Amino acid sequence: MFLAEQFTSHSHAEQPDCVNAMSEVIHITTYNIHKGFSQFNQRMVLHELKEELRRVHTDVAFLQEVLGEHQTHAQSHRNWPAQSQYEFLADSIWSDYAYGKNAVYPEGHHGNAVLSRFPIVKWENIDISAHALESRGLLHCEIAIPGWQDPLHCVNVHLGLGQRGRNKQIAAIRDRIQSVVPNHAPLIIAGDFNDWRRTAGDFLARTLHVQEVFEHLHGKPAKSYPASLPLLSLDRIYFRGLKVKGAQVYHGRPWSRISDHAVLTATMSRV
Repeated sequence: MFLAEQFTSHSHAEQPDCVNAMSEVIHITTYNIHKGFSQFNQRMVLHELKEELRRVHTDVAFLQEVLGEHQTHAQSHRNWPAQSQYEFLADSIWSDYAYGKNAVYPEGHHGNAVLSRFPIVKWENIDISAHALESRGLLHCEIAIPGWQDPLHCVNVHLGLGQRGRNKQIAAIRDRIQSVVPNHAPLIIAGDFNDWRRTAGDFLARTLHVQEVFEHLHGKPAKSYPASLPLLSLDRIYFRGLKVKGAQVYHGRPWSRISDHAVLTATMSRV
């Protein structure tokens, strides 16, 4: 069963100047931040992550494995932020954010987050866990882009490790979009698909008529894992009702010192 679960959202009363002018293009980023720790959990890297993420100059960031709270880490690390990871990363750059709490444990919880320079006007977090041992979610945000007639629908996902579970989760993504996203509305589905067999793309393309950014530009999805020397295409950016201007993969240093996943970015405009 796929149910709506708890989420957190925020919007500043005053928006930055960029939301008051028409936006011809938007810059999208998807990134599994590995709960703010380097590969193999050797170091806490939240402050480096914050600095490097700002260098990408993204408008909307799709983040996975974001800690909403972790009491043990807060006590163990001297420079652990007082607020949640999504609040710490958003700070004064991304005026709006939404967080979907997926995995809950005694020390705290983690999930997906969307950070946006533009107003998030509507949001919902959907539990798409395939079984009790692996909590996964779908965070759906509607974002008002200046000058765009329709809101941008952003679906942030982190799918499971097992193929059978992923098949159910991909079907849940299809059902969600078919039920609430108009066919003419601009749509982005991004995140960590854990889809090394590349079965998700064909299904989503056939049922939702979406395309993957790197496959559209280069004929195949970008390799994003591990960040030091990517071999697997785990992270994706699917789109519909938009034009792709360009895309980039950020891997190697400094990114490989921050997370085990590379960063994917795309520049898009309305059709």
